[in-house]
Amino acid sequence: MNRANIIQKLEKDQLKAEICDFRVGDTIVVHTRILEGEKERVQAFKGTVIARKGAGLSETFSVHRIACGEGMERVFLLHSPRIAKIEVLQEGSVRRSKLYYLRGTSGKASKVKPLFRSRKAVSKTNSAKPSKSQSSNSEAVQTVEASNEN
Repeated sequence: MNRANIIQKLEKDQLKAEICDFRVGDTIVVHTRILEGEKERVQAFKGTVIARKGAGLSETFSVHRIACGEGMERVFLLHSPRIAKIEVLQEGSVRRSKLYYLRGTSGKASKVKPLFRSRKAVSKTNSAKPSKSQSSNSEAVQTVEASNEN
């Protein structure tokens, strides 16, 4: 076994299994664990994902937000043990992989269009789940068939 294989094996063990699926342009909340003295607390950072870089254990993402009229940006390691959880609040529709142009904007110009799913995608997800009336009808048919067998 060479060095590269050993490193890949060690990295594979350190990767988080439950990673929230998010993309550039999404509005997310990142909950990070912070140590203050001997106490640990969780702090939330809400903003828009403007970049994702790297792969594997060294994958990072940048989150941008505007607070008190000033732009703030923070870079997080995706597989860091300091990240408690990541929540996706809104999916954004963008055509770029890096949204660095948002750094110089403020107000309405810094907003990302929300992503609207097409009607076909919505109908596919709805057709996969039976409605209440369909499920009650199928239960009624099953009970009638069971009574006919007796």
